[in-house]
Amino acid sequence: MVCDATEAGRQTATELAPTATIVADAAQVFAADVSGVVIATPTETHYPLVKAALLAGKDVFVEKPLALTYEQGADLVRSAAQHNRILMVGHVLEYHPAIQKIQRLIQAGELGKVLYIYSNRLSLGKIRREENILWSFAPHDVAVILRIVGSLPFEVVACGGNYVQPNIADVTVTNLLFDNGVRAHIHVSWLHPFKEQRLVVIGSKKMASFDDVSKELVVYDQRVEWQEGQPIPIKGEGSAIAFNSEEPLRIECQAFLDAMESRTPPLTDGQSGLRVLRVLQAAQRSLVTNGSPVSLPIDTFAVESAASSPALSVGGRHG
Repeated sequence: MVCDATEAGRQTATELAPTATIVADAAQVFAADVSGVVIATPTETHYPLVKAALLAGKDVFVEKPLALTYEQGADLVRSAAQHNRILMVGHVLEYHPAIQKIQRLIQAGELGKVLYIYSNRLSLGKIRREENILWSFAPHDVAVILRIVGSLPFEVVACGGNYVQPNIADVTVTNLLFDNGVRAHIHVSWLHPFKEQRLVVIGSKKMASFDDVSKELVVYDQRVEWQEGQPIPIKGEGSAIAFNSEEPLRIECQAFLDAMESRTPPLTDGQSGLRVLRVLQAAQRSLVTNGSPVSLPIDTFAVESAASSPALSVGGRHG
């Protein structure tokens, strides 16, 4: 089945999936004999739609973010557990073969100790009116950074500017500080002259850079060594790293189907969505207080992740 509230959307669905049942009311989907539901709707509708689907006994794959607040997200995670339903969040970047390759390089010790991470997600893109750039672009980057580090940050600082619409940030920079000394920053903007989607991981041995526009993953044999009491930059060559070219969205969709069949939580399960929400909510609070630092509660990431079999081990901790 396909549900779309607009006539144009239903017409497109008919053209793309001529054998599917096309409806205008989500209640018809929740009442139908279907096992799983994919929800790709405006963020403010996520909570009521996911809640209704779970109560109707459906497994749910919802686009990022899980909900608008941590409290809403926690309620959805509880509902999924109570009804023994799969709840998956669309953090598609975590399924990207290049990102998974970086994870494996870190686990194998190729980069050494992770020191610093930054992510830029910039473009002159679609400017939304229902959510700011932080909630629109940054969830992907937050999810990947939390996965790499293997814990929640203990402090979040965010600043930004509203240039097109009042009270809706068009540009934000979010800084994350982790208790193992790792720092990360996320720069997102839909007011940028060119498109850039880049993740850089600085390690004590090597550095990795993934450009999602050019589809290039490069590992640089570069680092800083202390020689005779002086920090000396070692500038080695960069090596292109091959990775699977399969479409991340297809991998993500298959992960939902696999989770439905195996009844095993997917990589980006409800707990994963909650962790991202916790960081986003802290960043939003910092943003509206002109960059004031916001502290997060004691990290329970390792405990939550250890219970999730698809979790990747990073630096001895489960992520």
